[in-house]
Amino acid sequence: MAKRTGYADLPLHHGVVPKWLADRMMQLGTLIIESLILHYGKKEVLVRLSDPLWFQSLGAVMGMDWHSSGITTSVMYALKRGLNPRAHDLGIVICGGRGKYSRRTPDELTYLSDKTGLDGNGLIRASKLCAKVDNTAIQDGFQLYQHNFIVTNEGDWAVVQQGMNTDTHTARRYHWCSSQLRSFVDTPHTGIVGENRGTILNLTDAKADKTRGVIVDLAKETPDKVLTEVKDIAKARNGGLLVTQGALFPELPVDDTETRYIELSDGSRNCIMPARHEVRREDVDLKRLGAVLATAYENQATGFEDLLLTPGLGPRTLQSLALVSEVVHGTPSRFTDPARFSFAHGGKDGHPFPVLTKIYDESIRVMHDCIEKSKMNYNDKSDCLKKLHTTALQIEANCDPAADFNKTIEHERLHSQEWGGRTCKD
Repeated sequence: MAKRTGYADLPLHHGVVPKWLADRMMQLGTLIIESLILHYGKKEVLVRLSDPLWFQSLGAVMGMDWHSSGITTSVMYALKRGLNPRAHDLGIVICGGRGKYSRRTPDELTYLSDKTGLDGNGLIRASKLCAKVDNTAIQDGFQLYQHNFIVTNEGDWAVVQQGMNTDTHTARRYHWCSSQLRSFVDTPHTGIVGENRGTILNLTDAKADKTRGVIVDLAKETPDKVLTEVKDIAKARNGGLLVTQGALFPELPVDDTETRYIELSDGSRNCIMPARHEVRREDVDLKRLGAVLATAYENQATGFEDLLLTPGLGPRTLQSLALVSEVVHGTPSRFTDPARFSFAHGGKDGHPFPVLTKIYDESIRVMHDCIEKSKMNYNDKSDCLKKLHTTALQIEANCDPAADFNKTIEHERLHSQEWGGRTCKD
């Protein structure tokens, strides 16, 4: 049975991603997805994309603002640009997008089914149901404006879609995955991400089964009879809204200053992102960040010979690659602090520091080299990249390499110009 794995509250950001960053995001994002396919298969890509916290971490490691709802549009557009031209080789396609592009999803799926023999009608039905559920069955005040349907050549799919509350200018992101889907209307989501607006009506909650049944029965009655019943209910409740118990689920209050993560007994992970731009020490697991720094700056002489022989590769690039490697090889528990992944290449708004374009380009070059050599069965470099993550885990487990947060940011900003630091204002 599919389950709601969590949500995150995100401030709505406006503006355009500059071309110098958009092109790099396309390259790195495509390489990360290709690496996932090589190591774990296409179904795992869909599972990752349906994890709200992993998705936010992916956007952060790609240089987007660590807490922004804009990650949804920019990441999915970057992946669509990079993956679709290689769909025949990688076996994965992204349909839809934002605004008018979301409405083209059925046409794109029809074209895809004609070319591949996939069940186009079934995929279109899945796409429309996902949109209908999140726009209608989930009455949380958000109107969908973005719909991305990711499908493999084996017919598996995932959905990443986002809605906006025009009154509050906030956004909510919804995630779906076919491998975990048993019912479109009974707890179907792998996660819901968005700005918290209090208690909402959720007709997909498992406890709302009776409510859904009543709605179906009402739809079969004559309008006059339904109106009479509604008037009687309104009088009895003094005009209040009657909702079957269990159809509601509570949300946590909005907090504009602190980042919070809540682990629930059922395994759900909830995340509240603040409206502020700067990254603070409480947003980051300092021990995990310290292990990455120690791996890059103190242990580069052990076990990474093939990787270290890459011309021009220095400790700072190794730091970025360690975080990129964690996005590829890390387990779900590693992504409860998405802000930490902004320490790979920085953020376009300058937080925690400007995007280090020279380091970014080195990460892309090394990732590309690793993947190409893996295709030719030369796995030494690819194994070394995976070993970066393993070594960081060992350091984290066996000592206490907690990062000095302020000194780390000071160091990054001090060398920003040297490493090609840029922001969206440049």
